[in-house]
Amino acid sequence: MSLFDHPFMVNALLAGTGIALACGLVGYFLVLRAQVFTGDALSHVAFTGALAALAFGVDLRVGLFAATILVALLLGLLGERGRADDVVIGSVFAWVLGLGVFFLTLYTTNQTGGGNGNGTVSVLFGSVFGLSSGQARLALAAGAGVAAATLLIARPLLFASLDPAVAAARGVPVRALGLGFLALVGATTAEATQAVGALLLLGLLAAPAGAALLLTDRPYRGLALAAGLAVAELWAGLALAYYAPKVPPSFAIVAMAAAVYAAALGSATIRARRRRGTAAAAAHTQARTPAIAES
Repeated sequence: MSLFDHPFMVNALLAGTGIALACGLVGYFLVLRAQVFTGDALSHVAFTGALAALAFGVDLRVGLFAATILVALLLGLLGERGRADDVVIGSVFAWVLGLGVFFLTLYTTNQTGGGNGNGTVSVLFGSVFGLSSGQARLALAAGAGVAAATLLIARPLLFASLDPAVAAARGVPVRALGLGFLALVGATTAEATQAVGALLLLGLLAAPAGAALLLTDRPYRGLALAAGLAVAELWAGLALAYYAPKVPPSFAIVAMAAAVYAAALGSATIRARRRRGTAAAAAHTQARTPAIAES
């Protein structure tokens, strides 16, 4: 049987496509703006938010989206120009982890939770194969919405990312763009938790974007490449998990992303060495030319 004959695979591919598309586009700016640590912090926020939802018996996604978006905005408000600095992130990080421990204790000791760790495990490592048809369509729509919003602000956000001082002088709302972008990062984090889990989602956010930045220095081409790589890596990871059932899908997806990034890094290193070799040869030739002419 083909993997498309199984409803759980079709649901995983639908949801994963929307999630990966959002991760690729948002992740490109996350890496470009040197805010990867923010994504790492929000992955732990996602875990805390999900545990809070489980502890109080509400929908898991309510806790995910509320926690990640609100904390992302808080990080931006506490930083400069809508960017969270490392001190702010570290402080909020510790506070959020403390809340996570509290909600984990509350959840595991609650009679309604019954100490069942299935919800906790799915948040940590993802449950993309367990999504229903409705959940898959919702994830696809949410991912498409985040992708559309990212593309809508891509041009001014690129300007504000590369030269915020000049962008502000030209009238670009740098702080508002930074806050809006962090809200998109929070929403993407909440969505990606369903596919690869809170512990591994940073790989899907950072690796395709990092590979794209290594492969091209043209921003819009890099943006498209990051989105394409993220979707391709997710599909390849799901296919690997289907044909090798012992391989967890979250691990397979992130492993594919890491392998592509490693290949891009190797290619970039080889190109850099060739450029240095060519430059050295040209300099050597130029240095020898006067001596040859004098002789």
